[in-house]
Amino acid sequence: MQAHDAYFTIDAEALQDRSLAELAAGQPLPLRCAGLDLSGQDLSRISLPGAWFERCLLTGADLTAANLINTRWTSCRGGQANLRSAVLTDARFERCDLNNTQWQRSKVAHASFDGCKLTGAHFGDVSALGLSFSDCLLNSAMLSGISFYKSQLHNIDFSEADLTYCDFRKAVFVDGGSLSMARVNNARFDDADLREASLHGLRLVDAKLFKGAIISRSQAGMLLAGLGLTVL
Repeated sequence: MQAHDAYFTIDAEALQDRSLAELAAGQPLPLRCAGLDLSGQDLSRISLPGAWFERCLLTGADLTAANLINTRWTSCRGGQANLRSAVLTDARFERCDLNNTQWQRSKVAHASFDGCKLTGAHFGDVSALGLSFSDCLLNSAMLSGISFYKSQLHNIDFSEADLTYCDFRKAVFVDGGSLSMARVNNARFDDADLREASLHGLRLVDAKLFKGAIISRSQAGMLLAGLGLTVL
């Protein structure tokens, strides 16, 4: 354990005799957790504001109601972790594997995910003002009700995701991305630029939801074919 660059660094050896919560208690500096295996551990309600997790394993860890404000997560693997009701305001996730994670009722306002795998992640009833994703896999994720209003969506895969009641008004898909087979009932795409996104299998359940949206000619043909119309 050592203090460095405004962090108090904890390695695997430090956890042999004390828990992460014990090491954090009374420590004035935020923790830097490097290469720790926290898989399956009960970390519910732990308070680690400003902590930096780097190359940590958190598969199946329980972080229910944890205070993780302004935390940073780099190259971590946390598949099936439970982050329900956690406070993650201003948190940053970079190149993390977070497949099948649970985020229900968490606070992720102004949190960012860059280069992350979030297949099957459940973001139900989250507080998500300013939440952003870039170059992420969100296929089969539950994102109902989240606003992407005026967002720049860089290479985001929403295929087969639940996007019901999402707000994509004036959003722009950049450098690819996908809405293939996504559920878009009651979502809004007014004035969105969808030209870079794959729309394969997207069902045009209500044309009014796409009022003013920009699509390519090939995309238009695909959507009309989905309605049983033949484009000549």
